[in-house]
Amino acid sequence: MYINVAVLKETQAHERRVALVPAIIPKLIKLGAKLHMQTGAGAAIDLVDAAFENVVFMADRNALVRDADVVLAVQPPALEVINAMKEGSILVSFIYAHNEPALVKRLIEKKITCFAMERVPRITRAQAMDALSSQAALAGYYAVQLGSTHLARVLPKITSAAGSLGPAHVLVMGMGVAGLEAIATAHRLGAIVEGYDVRPETEEQALSLGATFVNTGVDARGKGGYARELSAEEKTKVGAVLTKHIQAADLIITTAAIPGKASPKLISHEQVAGMKAGAVIVDLSAEGGGNCEDTRPGETVKLGGVTIVAPLNVPSMLGEDASELYAKNQYNLLALIMKDNVIEIDWSDEILAKTVLTHAGENKASASKKEDKGDKAARPDAPAARPTKSTPATSS
Repeated sequence: MYINVAVLKETQAHERRVALVPAIIPKLIKLGAKLHMQTGAGAAIDLVDAAFENVVFMADRNALVRDADVVLAVQPPALEVINAMKEGSILVSFIYAHNEPALVKRLIEKKITCFAMERVPRITRAQAMDALSSQAALAGYYAVQLGSTHLARVLPKITSAAGSLGPAHVLVMGMGVAGLEAIATAHRLGAIVEGYDVRPETEEQALSLGATFVNTGVDARGKGGYARELSAEEKTKVGAVLTKHIQAADLIITTAAIPGKASPKLISHEQVAGMKAGAVIVDLSAEGGGNCEDTRPGETVKLGGVTIVAPLNVPSMLGEDASELYAKNQYNLLALIMKDNVIEIDWSDEILAKTVLTHAGENKASASKKEDKGDKAARPDAPAARPTKSTPATSS
C-alpha cells in the first residue's frame, strides 16, 4: 500500500521554483509516497528529469493528477488541473484565496482538502513548515544584491592608495523576516545599516544584527505581532522623522506587504524627489502595488537621479535554493498527515487546523477570517525567525 503523490510543473510567468527536489525524495518514500512528477518540472533551475530517482514522469498533467492522493505545487494550479483531480484528494501549494475565488469554489465542489502554504501558523512548532518565512528570507537577501547592482558605488569601505571609498548607507523599512535578512546581509557586506519598523519592540532585533534603529516615537503595535493602522497625526509625525533618513540613504529596501490588500505607502513622491542622486530603492512589495508612491510593479524606473526597482516573485530569482527550502517546508507538513503508508489527518493539531483552506466541501478559512479581521492592518511579515550575522532566518 502506498500514497500516490504527484508534483506539478509550474506554468505561471516568472516562476522558476519546483515543489520537489532530489534530496527530499527518500524522505517522502519513507513516509509511504509513490512519486509521480510532470515532465520537465525542474527544468527552470536546470534539474533534469534524470536527477529525480525513483520518480515516474508524465507529460500530461491531467493524467498525472487523476489518480493522485496528494498533489504538490508552488503556485495555485490551473482550474483544469483541479477539475482533473479525484474527489477527496489533497492539494498542497500556495493559494492566496482572495485572488482565486473560482479555484476555491471548485476545490469546495470537488471536496478537495487544500492545505494553503501561506496559511501555516507562525508558531514555534510550525517554523519548519513556514514557507512564507523561508521564501521571505531569500527575498531579503536578494534585495541587497539586486540593489547593489544598481548602485554606482560600493557598499563597504574600501581603502586604496588613491584614497578611501564608502561605506554606503542602507535603510531597511519593515523588519519582518525579509527585512531582518536584508539588514543582516547589508551589514555583512560592510554597509552602514539602519532599520525602521512601526513596532518599537523590533529595535532589539535591529541592534542585534548590527543596525541602528530609526525611532519615530510612535508605537503602532497591534494584535498577534502585527501592526495597527496609523492615525493621520501619527503618519505626519512618522513622515517627518523618516524623511531625513530616507534622503540620506544610498540604498533603501522596503518590505511591508499585506496579503489581499494594497501595500502600505512608506515613501512619498516628495521624499523620493529629495533623495540624493544615484540612490536606489528596492521595493519588495511590488505585488501589492509597492511601498513607494512611485513604484511601478515589475519595472525598474528612474526618477531624476533615483532608481526604483520593483521586482515580482523575488524568491523565484533564487530558484534553486528557494525550491529546496520550499520542498522541505512541504515535506515537514506532509509528515504530519502521512504515516505508515496511509493518510491520517488529526484536526486537533493546530498547524493542520489553521493551514487547511478547504475540506469536505467547506471553506474552512471563513470562520478564522472573522477572528483575524482587523489584526493585519499594517504588515503581515511579522518575524517568525531571526537571522544571525552568519545564519539566514530560514525554516528548513
